Amino acid sequence: MNDQENNIQENSTTTKHKNQTKWRDWRENINLIAIALGLALLIRTFIAEPRLIPSESMYPTLHIGDRLVVEKLSYHFQQPKNGDIVVFHTPPELERRGYDHNQAFIKRVIAIPGQTISVIKGKVYINNQPIPEDYIAEPANQPFPSVEVPTDQLFVMGDNRNDSNDSRYWGFLPRKNIIGRATFRFWPLNRIGLI
Repeated sequence: MNDQENNIQENSTTTKHKNQTKWRDWRENINLIAIALGLALLIRTFIAEPRLIPSESMYPTLHIGDRLVVEKLSYHFQQPKNGDIVVFHTPPELERRGYDHNQAFIKRVIAIPGQTISVIKGKVYINNQPIPEDYIAEPANQPFPSVEVPTDQLFVMGDNRNDSNDSRYWGFLPRKNIIGRATFRFWPLNRIGLI
């Protein structure tokens, strides 16, 4: 074999090796992208997801355009508590009124199963005791009669009491409708932090 044939054979082998290396690199990148997408889907489905605040119903705590992390794990191990801010799917009464089942709402848990809730002269009472509410925009301008929260239900209200479509208007929130608990605001940067 002469030098020219050796060079052709070496070039052919080198080209073949480069093609195999290129294909291996592509395959590795495709695998990494698939793993990343799979992890992102798992995290969003079972652990946490971002949400955008579309209305003023939770003002002053949350503003239109705030972006939050909603964690989905804790309520598998514990019950929602008074004061938690929850994101949930459309309650049954609002579905009957034509709201889309997949629409998400965000409100504060005011009363949990077994507690009685009422609003008298703008003040919220739980079990006949007024609760401190330093997070509201202003006191509620309508009274609400005393009701007991049933098992597996919650009573939720927006912090902007007079501009919130909440349990006072559509009834109790089934616990099964909860998507998760709002825990962290990541936008805007000047308001970043725990909620």
